Amino acid sequence: MAQQLLMPKATAVWLVDNTALSFEQIATFCKLHPLEVKAIADGESAQGIKGLDPVSTGQLSREEISKGEGDSNHKIKLSEPKVHVPETKRKGPRYTPVSKRQDRPNAILWLVRNHPELKDAQVSRLVGTTKNTIEQIRNRSHWNSANLSPMDPVTLGLCTQIDLDMEVEKAAKNRGPLPEGETDSTLVPASETENIYSGADSSEEKEIDADAVFAKLSSMKSAPVDEDDN
Repeated sequence: MAQQLLMPKATAVWLVDNTALSFEQIATFCKLHPLEVKAIADGESAQGIKGLDPVSTGQLSREEISKGEGDSNHKIKLSEPKVHVPETKRKGPRYTPVSKRQDRPNAILWLVRNHPELKDAQVSRLVGTTKNTIEQIRNRSHWNSANLSPMDPVTLGLCTQIDLDMEVEKAAKNRGPLPEGETDSTLVPASETENIYSGADSSEEKEIDADAVFAKLSSMKSAPVDEDDN
Protein backbone atom coordinates (compact mmCIF):
# COMPACT_ATOMS: atom_id res chain seq x y z
CA MET A 1 0.00 0.00 0.00
CA ALA A 2 1.35 3.45 -0.93
CA GLN A 3 2.43 5.58 2.01
CA GLN A 4 0.25 8.63 2.60
CA LEU A 5 0.92 11.86 4.44
CA LEU A 6 -0.81 12.24 7.78
CA MET A 7 -3.02 15.35 8.05
CA PRO A 8 -1.78 17.16 4.90
CA LYS A 9 -3.37 20.55 5.61
CA ALA A 10 -2.00 20.74 9.17
CA THR A 11 1.39 19.69 7.79
CA ALA A 12 1.21 22.47 5.18
CA VAL A 13 0.51 24.99 7.95
CA TRP A 14 3.64 23.88 9.81
CA LEU A 15 5.83 23.92 6.68
CA VAL A 16 4.66 27.43 5.77
CA ASP A 17 5.43 28.72 9.26
CA ASN A 18 8.70 26.88 9.90
CA THR A 19 10.51 26.43 6.57
CA ALA A 20 11.61 28.39 3.52
CA LEU A 21 10.10 25.88 1.07
CA SER A 22 8.22 27.30 -1.91
CA PHE A 23 4.46 27.12 -2.20
CA GLU A 24 4.84 24.66 -5.09
CA GLN A 25 7.08 22.35 -3.04
CA ILE A 26 4.69 22.36 -0.09
CA ALA A 27 1.70 21.90 -2.39
CA THR A 28 3.30 18.90 -4.11
CA PHE A 29 4.33 17.30 -0.82
CA CYS A 30 0.93 17.84 0.83
CA LYS A 31 -1.06 17.19 -2.36
CA LEU A 32 -2.70 20.60 -2.25
CA HIS A 33 -3.11 23.35 -4.84
CA PRO A 34 -0.38 26.05 -4.75
CA LEU A 35 -3.04 28.74 -4.41
CA GLU A 36 -4.38 26.97 -1.31
CA VAL A 37 -0.89 26.99 0.19
CA LYS A 38 -0.59 30.69 -0.64
CA ALA A 39 -3.93 31.30 1.08
CA ILE A 40 -2.59 29.52 4.16
CA ALA A 41 0.48 31.77 4.13
CA ASP A 42 -1.72 34.88 3.75
CA GLY A 43 -3.93 33.77 6.65
CA GLU A 44 -6.97 33.41 4.41
CA SER A 45 -7.26 29.63 4.81
CA ALA A 46 -6.80 26.95 7.48
CA GLN A 47 -7.50 29.41 10.25
CA GLY A 48 -7.67 27.60 13.57
CA ILE A 49 -5.76 24.58 12.28
CA LYS A 50 -2.74 23.78 14.41
CA GLY A 51 0.35 22.93 12.42
CA LEU A 52 1.63 19.36 12.54
CA ASP A 53 5.39 18.82 12.58
CA PRO A 54 6.14 16.10 9.98
CA VAL A 55 9.67 15.71 11.40
CA SER A 56 8.45 14.71 14.85
CA THR A 57 6.01 12.22 13.32
CA GLY A 58 8.82 10.68 11.25
CA GLN A 59 7.24 11.56 7.91
CA LEU A 60 9.92 14.05 6.82
CA SER A 61 13.60 14.45 7.66
CA ARG A 62 15.52 17.65 8.36
CA GLU A 63 17.93 16.73 5.55
CA GLU A 64 15.07 16.53 3.06
CA ILE A 65 13.81 19.96 4.13
CA SER A 66 17.32 21.42 3.74
CA LYS A 67 17.59 19.99 0.22
CA GLY A 68 14.29 21.57 -0.70
CA GLU A 69 15.26 24.95 0.75
CA GLY A 70 18.53 24.89 -1.20
CA ASP A 71 16.92 23.85 -4.51
CA SER A 72 13.47 25.13 -5.40
CA ASN A 73 13.14 22.40 -8.05
CA HIS A 74 13.72 19.61 -5.53
CA LYS A 75 10.58 17.65 -4.68
CA ILE A 76 10.62 16.69 -1.05
CA LYS A 77 9.65 13.10 -0.35
CA LEU A 78 8.16 11.21 2.54
CA SER A 79 10.61 9.35 4.75
CA GLU A 80 10.56 5.58 4.59
CA PRO A 81 8.69 4.12 7.57
CA LYS A 82 10.94 2.48 10.14
CA VAL A 83 8.47 -0.31 10.79
CA HIS A 84 6.50 -2.09 8.07
CA VAL A 85 3.26 -3.55 9.37
CA PRO A 86 2.02 -6.33 7.08
CA GLU A 87 -1.61 -6.28 6.08
CA THR A 88 -3.56 -8.93 7.93
CA LYS A 89 -6.26 -10.87 6.16
CA ARG A 90 -9.61 -10.96 7.84
CA LYS A 91 -10.48 -14.31 9.36
CA GLY A 92 -13.79 -15.65 10.55
CA PRO A 93 -17.31 -15.48 9.13
CA ARG A 94 -18.17 -13.08 6.34
CA TYR A 95 -19.66 -9.78 7.52
CA THR A 96 -23.35 -9.55 6.66
CA PRO A 97 -25.18 -6.19 6.54
CA VAL A 98 -27.90 -5.77 9.14
CA SER A 99 -30.57 -5.46 6.43
CA LYS A 100 -29.75 -8.94 5.10
CA ARG A 101 -29.18 -10.84 8.34
CA GLN A 102 -32.82 -11.92 8.52
CA ASP A 103 -32.30 -13.80 5.22
CA ARG A 104 -29.40 -15.91 6.52
CA PRO A 105 -31.52 -18.79 7.94
CA ASN A 106 -33.26 -19.20 4.57
CA ALA A 107 -29.89 -19.22 2.80
CA ILE A 108 -28.49 -21.79 5.25
CA LEU A 109 -31.50 -24.03 4.66
CA TRP A 110 -30.93 -23.79 0.90
CA LEU A 111 -27.26 -24.70 1.26
CA VAL A 112 -27.78 -27.71 3.53
CA ARG A 113 -30.51 -29.05 1.23
CA ASN A 114 -28.88 -28.45 -2.14
CA HIS A 115 -25.26 -28.94 -1.12
CA PRO A 116 -25.14 -31.38 1.82
CA GLU A 117 -21.48 -32.00 1.03
CA LEU A 118 -20.57 -28.54 2.38
CA LYS A 119 -19.08 -28.49 5.85
CA ASP A 120 -20.37 -26.14 8.54
CA ALA A 121 -17.22 -24.01 8.26
CA GLN A 122 -17.85 -23.54 4.52
CA VAL A 123 -21.48 -22.53 5.06
CA SER A 124 -20.32 -20.12 7.74
CA ARG A 125 -17.83 -18.51 5.34
CA LEU A 126 -20.45 -18.12 2.63
CA VAL A 127 -23.27 -16.47 4.59
CA GLY A 128 -21.53 -15.24 7.76
CA THR A 129 -23.16 -17.30 10.48
CA THR A 130 -22.26 -19.55 13.40
CA LYS A 131 -21.96 -23.34 13.51
CA ASN A 132 -24.60 -23.42 16.24
CA THR A 133 -27.16 -21.78 13.94
CA ILE A 134 -26.30 -24.18 11.10
CA GLU A 135 -26.75 -27.18 13.40
CA GLN A 136 -30.13 -25.88 14.60
CA ILE A 137 -31.33 -25.52 11.01
CA ARG A 138 -30.02 -28.99 10.09
CA ASN A 139 -31.94 -30.72 12.90
CA ARG A 140 -34.93 -28.35 12.65
CA SER A 141 -34.52 -27.05 16.21
CA HIS A 142 -34.22 -23.45 15.08
CA TRP A 143 -36.77 -21.17 16.73
CA ASN A 144 -38.20 -20.14 13.34
CA SER A 145 -37.93 -23.49 11.52
CA ALA A 146 -41.64 -23.61 10.67
CA ASN A 147 -41.43 -20.35 8.71
CA LEU A 148 -38.14 -20.90 6.89
CA SER A 149 -38.03 -21.40 3.14
CA PRO A 150 -34.83 -22.27 1.21
CA MET A 151 -33.47 -19.33 -0.79
CA ASP A 152 -30.33 -19.10 -2.91
CA PRO A 153 -27.68 -17.05 -1.01
CA VAL A 154 -26.38 -15.66 -4.32
CA THR A 155 -29.83 -14.28 -5.16
CA LEU A 156 -30.07 -12.82 -1.66
CA GLY A 157 -26.70 -11.09 -2.13
CA LEU A 158 -25.07 -12.89 0.81
CA CYS A 159 -22.27 -14.34 -1.34
CA THR A 160 -21.14 -14.40 -4.96
CA GLN A 161 -21.61 -17.26 -7.40
CA ILE A 162 -17.82 -17.57 -7.65
CA ASP A 163 -17.50 -18.04 -3.87
CA LEU A 164 -20.25 -20.66 -3.87
CA ASP A 165 -18.74 -22.58 -6.79
CA MET A 166 -15.32 -22.57 -5.13
CA GLU A 167 -16.67 -23.98 -1.86
CA VAL A 168 -18.70 -26.66 -3.68
CA GLU A 169 -15.67 -27.67 -5.76
CA LYS A 170 -13.49 -27.81 -2.63
CA ALA A 171 -16.07 -29.98 -0.85
CA ALA A 172 -16.27 -32.33 -3.85
CA LYS A 173 -12.49 -32.79 -3.87
CA ASN A 174 -12.37 -33.47 -0.14
CA ARG A 175 -15.22 -35.97 -0.37
CA GLY A 176 -13.50 -38.08 -3.02
CA PRO A 177 -15.24 -40.60 -5.35
CA LEU A 178 -18.66 -41.91 -4.36
CA PRO A 179 -19.00 -45.59 -3.30
CA GLU A 180 -20.19 -48.02 -5.98
CA GLY A 181 -23.94 -47.96 -6.37
CA GLU A 182 -24.34 -44.60 -4.65
CA THR A 183 -25.46 -41.66 -6.74
CA ASP A 184 -24.82 -38.00 -6.21
CA SER A 185 -27.76 -36.05 -4.81
CA THR A 186 -26.80 -32.81 -6.49
CA LEU A 187 -28.85 -31.51 -9.39
CA VAL A 188 -28.01 -32.74 -12.88
CA PRO A 189 -27.44 -30.04 -15.54
CA ALA A 190 -30.20 -29.58 -18.08
CA SER A 191 -27.84 -30.46 -20.94
CA GLU A 192 -27.28 -33.93 -19.47
CA THR A 193 -30.98 -34.61 -18.99
CA GLU A 194 -31.63 -33.62 -22.60
CA ASN A 195 -29.01 -36.12 -23.72
CA ILE A 196 -30.66 -38.83 -21.66
CA TYR A 197 -34.07 -38.27 -23.24
CA SER A 198 -32.68 -37.94 -26.74
CA GLY A 199 -30.75 -41.18 -26.24
CA ALA A 200 -33.90 -42.99 -25.12
CA ASP A 201 -35.81 -41.81 -28.19
CA SER A 202 -33.08 -42.92 -30.56
CA SER A 203 -32.90 -46.37 -28.96
CA GLU A 204 -36.65 -46.82 -29.40
CA GLU A 205 -36.37 -45.89 -33.07
CA LYS A 206 -33.59 -48.44 -33.59
CA GLU A 207 -35.83 -51.24 -32.24
CA ILE A 208 -38.19 -50.89 -35.25
CA ASP A 209 -36.96 -53.08 -38.16
CA ALA A 210 -38.08 -51.33 -41.38
CA ASP A 211 -37.15 -54.32 -43.61
CA ALA A 212 -39.36 -56.64 -41.58
CA VAL A 213 -42.31 -54.27 -41.94
CA PHE A 214 -41.98 -54.03 -45.75
CA ALA A 215 -41.55 -57.81 -46.08
CA LYS A 216 -44.74 -58.38 -44.14
CA LEU A 217 -46.67 -55.93 -46.33
CA SER A 218 -45.39 -57.62 -49.51
CA SER A 219 -46.46 -61.07 -48.32
CA MET A 220 -49.92 -59.77 -47.56
CA LYS A 221 -50.32 -58.36 -51.08
CA SER A 222 -49.14 -61.58 -52.81
CA ALA A 223 -51.42 -63.88 -50.75
CA PRO A 224 -54.38 -65.51 -52.77
CA VAL A 225 -57.83 -64.01 -52.27
CA ASP A 226 -60.67 -66.35 -51.22
CA GLU A 227 -63.51 -66.17 -53.82
CA ASP A 228 -66.12 -66.67 -51.11
CA ASP A 229 -65.09 -63.39 -49.64
CA ASN A 230 -66.13 -61.64 -52.87
